[in-house]
Amino acid sequence: MTSEPVPARPHAPADARPPVRAVRIHAKDDLRLDRVPEPAASPDQAVVEVRYGGVCGSDLHYWRDGSVGTSVLRAPMVLGHEIVGRVAVPAGDGSGPPAGQAVAVHPARTCGRCRWCTGGAANLCPDGRYLGSAAQWPHTDGGFADRIAVPSARLVPLPGTLGLRRAALAEPAGIAWHATDRAQAVGAAIAGANVIVVGGGPIGLLVAAVARHRGAATITVTDRHERPLEVAAAVGADHAVLAADLERQPGRPGADIAFESSGSAPGLSAAIRAARRGGTVVVVGQPPAGDVPVPASLCVAHELTMTGSLRLTSELDDAVAFLADPRPPVGPIVTHVFPAGRAAEAFALAADPARSSKVLLDFSAP
Repeated sequence: MTSEPVPARPHAPADARPPVRAVRIHAKDDLRLDRVPEPAASPDQAVVEVRYGGVCGSDLHYWRDGSVGTSVLRAPMVLGHEIVGRVAVPAGDGSGPPAGQAVAVHPARTCGRCRWCTGGAANLCPDGRYLGSAAQWPHTDGGFADRIAVPSARLVPLPGTLGLRRAALAEPAGIAWHATDRAQAVGAAIAGANVIVVGGGPIGLLVAAVARHRGAATITVTDRHERPLEVAAAVGADHAVLAADLERQPGRPGADIAFESSGSAPGLSAAIRAARRGGTVVVVGQPPAGDVPVPASLCVAHELTMTGSLRLTSELDDAVAFLADPRPPVGPIVTHVFPAGRAAEAFALAADPARSSKVLLDFSAP
């Protein structure tokens, strides 16, 4: 992994702006802070001055593996899709928020015409693109840059009472909201449910917080590390249990809904085993590509309902409203904030769940 030092900003004429800084992955273990051209906005796009970008598991996979599942890096790409900031230049066609408005960025772009887009499942659009994704060619650059051009329709205004640091959780909170929507879509009501979350990363912690907000009766979070469990207790989980201890409690009452958010085969197995008879399993984490071994017999013997949960659709609005409510104690999920110029350090720390939860890059700092 390499990280180029941040050069001093060159003097520029009054009618010109210097190139912007961008955190780009060039290849496995090759992360750099590059200079890229100022974004050129089309009439329906606004230029957003990025304040915070959250380091996500997919960003870490591109850094450590050069791929995320079947999405393989083929050229340098700007990372990042958890983005908040302020509108620097509003869209030229007059649409969207005005200059100075604080916004969260919806990272998806879809065709708007296919059966999934018109049927309310735009996250399943075959032609969909996501910021900071190598799923298609050419790759889709992400939002880890000083300024980015974004379709104005993809911007969600933030209320003045919501600070940008807390708002930086909007995209992952939207994923958590979508996961709870998926449970309800297959008949598992969140209100009154006994919920277990397997995997205490930022997404899992937000699933726990959203489930509590939506009326779950009890919340259990399990993880392989102590640090995520400490954060789980801080965000309101009733029980925070080491994965090894959960496995040693075969008589533990089953959960009405088990959310798998670790993205691992052992995690999926644990979620299936943790669900009660007739319960529901929601797979939120991205499992490894290919076949994975799971106790499939229990899906039949316990007549489980299983569903996947992919990213989010319109739930960014729900997430912003959730975060704007001061009652959910989600603040402890953000454990570290690094200046953008120290992206390499930020990624190294974010990759260690024993020491961190959500790590943010601050683009207002050198």
